[in-house]
Amino acid sequence: MRRLRRIKILATLGPASSDSAMIRKLFEAGADVFRINMSHTSHDKMRDLVKTIRNVESSYGRPIGILVDLQGPKLRLGSFANGPVQLNNGSSFVLDSVKEPGDATRVHLPHPEILSALKVGDALLLDDGKVRLICEETEGDRAVTRVVIGGKMSDRKGVSLPDTDLPMSAMTNKDRADLEAACETGIDWVALSFVQRAEDVVEAKRMIRGRAAVMAKIEKPQAIDRLQDILDVSDALMVARGDLGVEMPLERVPSLQKQMTRMARRAGKPVVVATQMLESMISSPVPTRAEVSDVATAVYEGADAIMLSAESAAGKYPVEAVSTMNRIGEEVERDATYRSVVTSQRPDPEATAGDAIAGAARQIAETLDLSAIICWTSSGSTALRVARERPKVPVVAITPSLHTGRKLSAVWGVHCVVAEDAKDQDDMVDRAGRIAFRDGFAKSGQRVIIVAGVPLGTPGATNMVRIAYVGPSDADV
Repeated sequence: MRRLRRIKILATLGPASSDSAMIRKLFEAGADVFRINMSHTSHDKMRDLVKTIRNVESSYGRPIGILVDLQGPKLRLGSFANGPVQLNNGSSFVLDSVKEPGDATRVHLPHPEILSALKVGDALLLDDGKVRLICEETEGDRAVTRVVIGGKMSDRKGVSLPDTDLPMSAMTNKDRADLEAACETGIDWVALSFVQRAEDVVEAKRMIRGRAAVMAKIEKPQAIDRLQDILDVSDALMVARGDLGVEMPLERVPSLQKQMTRMARRAGKPVVVATQMLESMISSPVPTRAEVSDVATAVYEGADAIMLSAESAAGKYPVEAVSTMNRIGEEVERDATYRSVVTSQRPDPEATAGDAIAGAARQIAETLDLSAIICWTSSGSTALRVARERPKVPVVAITPSLHTGRKLSAVWGVHCVVAEDAKDQDDMVDRAGRIAFRDGFAKSGQRVIIVAGVPLGTPGATNMVRIAYVGPSDADV
């Protein structure tokens, strides 16, 4: 199951893709990581999905990552007494703490934290931005707003606040229960919604206690303002373009996507581009040309992974959607322009032994036209540093930790192999050659470069490179 592309594919599971047969088809079509959306999944269903994925994984003998996506706080209006109302441009509309059903002049907002945090001039976006209000007056338990963009409004519509820093956690009680259940089940990545500040990620990490890696979803303007701080404490970023496009001008989203992709690469942390990538394939067997260009842009930018949401979870053509993404990735990466773009964006190595070794290994491999870079890694950090270089040659990560192998399934270009740790350097070189030959990365007589930490098995101690021939004995696997 060697992939012929470097960018990874995340596929969301749902009603259209929950049974073992479909998950197998999605994996064979190109899915590297499966996403479970806890907004629509019970704990029992989540456990069933994890068990099914692990069964598929064991039958193929290749690590498969599982990402659980937490719902986050859902901010919604109350109800209206006589059904939907029309909010007209220029009219006044009050949001208050009174629990009675509303009308065209007012409605209950069951979130006192919003009423206390709103400031004059702050915008409120209702129903995914279809209706826009501006706060003109605040009185603690009520806010008087003016309708800037009107429209029909009905019960329980969502509220977004692009200008307001809300004094609330990124996790609700439901999220905390979902997070604990997911960690107990043994998932690999947690996607954290509603991130506003670095402290939100730190809070989640305290609960996780190292049992999974944290991917911060960047979907709020407040997170953009603190992006570097959030990246510093996160294990990965997700560019959640759908929600980001609701709370920010749509024309800013492409540049923010590029900014986040480059920041994450400089930090040596995975970045996933998500939302509406092949949206038309929910109901169509082929995507639009604009969608193909959108996916290709993420690949050209050097993102680690691209994600399908409803396309694979609830659409009519989940396998076709994954196959389409797979083909786009392969085609872009064959383009000479792709290599020039990725190379031009290569960050300077950080002043650490691991980065210096990774940079040197990439340069040696390309200068000598070696067949692959083989990383022995227990924590995954060696493979992450090499992937940061975006080398021309394949990257193979050999790890004794299945959890590490599953986590690396979301990282650009890394082919993961779970194997017993090397006994000594001779064993390390011998088995690196055997695995490279077995998995089709090198032929007999070709050379590979091996990157590792000595003493072997020491996390984060990347300090050694070695060039080795793949000999005739490596064919006897």
